[in-house]
Amino acid sequence: MTQDDFRNISSTLPSDPGIYKYFNEEDTILYVGKAKNLKKRLASYFVSSKNLPYKTRLMLRHATRIEYTITKSESDALLLENSLIKKFQPRYNVMLKDAKSYSYICISNEHFPKVFFTRRIIRNGSLYFGPYTSKFRVNILLDLIKSLFPLRNCNLQLTPDNIAKRKFNVCLEYHIKNCEGPCIGAESEEHYNKKIEQIKNILKGHLKIVKDYLLDEMNRYATNLDFEKAQQMKDKLIAFEDYQAKSTVVNINIRDVDVFYIESNDTTAFVNYLKIIDGSIVNTHTLELIKNLDDDDNDLLSYSIDVLREKFNSIAPEIIVPFEPIVSDTSLLVTIPKVGDKKKLLEMAEKNVKYFILQQQQAAINSLRKLPATERILKTLQADLRMSAMPLHIECFDNSNIQGTNPVASCVVFKNAKPSKADYRHFKIKTVVGPDDFASMYEIVTRRYARMLAENKTLPQLVVIDGGKGQLSSAVSALKDLGILEKFTVIGIAKKLEEIFFPEDSIPLYINKKSESLKLIQQIRNEAHRFAITFHRDQRSKNFTKTVLTDIQGVGPKTADKLLKHFGSFKKIMDASDEELKTVAGVNVARLIKEYYTAEDVAEDKDEVTNED
Repeated sequence: MTQDDFRNISSTLPSDPGIYKYFNEEDTILYVGKAKNLKKRLASYFVSSKNLPYKTRLMLRHATRIEYTITKSESDALLLENSLIKKFQPRYNVMLKDAKSYSYICISNEHFPKVFFTRRIIRNGSLYFGPYTSKFRVNILLDLIKSLFPLRNCNLQLTPDNIAKRKFNVCLEYHIKNCEGPCIGAESEEHYNKKIEQIKNILKGHLKIVKDYLLDEMNRYATNLDFEKAQQMKDKLIAFEDYQAKSTVVNINIRDVDVFYIESNDTTAFVNYLKIIDGSIVNTHTLELIKNLDDDDNDLLSYSIDVLREKFNSIAPEIIVPFEPIVSDTSLLVTIPKVGDKKKLLEMAEKNVKYFILQQQQAAINSLRKLPATERILKTLQADLRMSAMPLHIECFDNSNIQGTNPVASCVVFKNAKPSKADYRHFKIKTVVGPDDFASMYEIVTRRYARMLAENKTLPQLVVIDGGKGQLSSAVSALKDLGILEKFTVIGIAKKLEEIFFPEDSIPLYINKKSESLKLIQQIRNEAHRFAITFHRDQRSKNFTKTVLTDIQGVGPKTADKLLKHFGSFKKIMDASDEELKTVAGVNVARLIKEYYTAEDVAEDKDEVTNED
């Protein structure tokens, strides 16, 4: 989509808040965005399009039309944006980097519900608590529940009718007091469900309610003089208080609250979430998001708040954040603390994010260290250049000419990060007159890939152009004309500062000078330069020798080529015997060459004698 396309619709755009959608020619949604002012927001894509990030320009290049929807407010726009992103998952919107399967505790939807661990959510009316990022924490909770509230773990259909008909017998769990025998009517459904309610309170983090329930039960048994059961309840109360003491209590005066903190770089954002109920941290999670287009921290935090609250079933009336986000739930109390316990909670979330990023970086380094050297280098190069595929096949082009003479070019090929010399190619420039590096680059790139396409050969994953923006632009034009620009990554490397340029992006990429990936690019560039220079020297030498031979009357260009091809150099032709010359060029040519150089030698001798006198 171009500036001209936008001008045609700009007069019809409203200045209201709302959402907008970019579509490609297949009518697929590429990107969904929100705006306070639709007209200004959409205009920003085209007024200064040259300064936009590469991915944004790429999206605009594929976009063919825009649709928009007006909303009452920016928060309504946020709600609609989130629902559309979830529904259509557009290619250029922010993506959750979250392929893990998390742990849940399930309370089944049946008579006398079971409580168990699971990683699968089945929409059958059962209650799921979580997700828990640590299975260790899940096991602690399940052990606590089992010790406090004996429950059944069988798969019997305990309907009132089946129990009344005495279809079942008790199992070992009943005899070892892990179950109170609801299958034979020894425990009523009402009593069982009271235990389930307290289990829900534990899983929701409402620990005080559970403590009060256990204390009331202990006192009730003691009042009824059932001291054995009263002692059992006291033991359970002690176990529960021990669990509660080990829980992270931040402040008993801070009730139910959600804490969010965001940290981001050029490509990724990380949001840490602390779920606090009754002053205790009951869950924590760090969300990783892949950034696209012009996502800023405000947008990403707003998006993450909705995602995380829904994921962790939070109904906390307050959120603690580092800055004012746009929230879809206008009833939420948004707190940006400066001092006090809430500020300490925010600092805790910040520490969690920073440690998470450090762990990610260290894990990436460790995983790369374990890889073979070639795979490690190529994976690093893939990440540095943000490529979708690993560059197993790389080609590099370079021009060579001195003051416009003998213009030539080279293409070197690296496979699996090593030179593939059998695939090297050199080119004599055919269509360009004079020293025009840009036109020469266009010619050789066109010739190279037109031939590869005609021969149905596999294209490289990465093409490197030795030179700055001008040479890169010429190569890109050639690839566009061939219709293959989108099939691989193309970069230019400028020699002075080792700047990496991408097509239509004025801002260069600087790779760490010590990086293995930059060293590989430099090696490929230097090899292309060496190969081009060597070929250029060979051409100059051959042209000089050929000119000297054709100065001999009776020796034409074809004969000179024949002699050079056979002997390889001018010196070897002079040193050749009469018989060798006759065999290659015939009797007459052999005689002419010998007579010419004999005459030259005699003339040189006379000159020397004259000079001595």
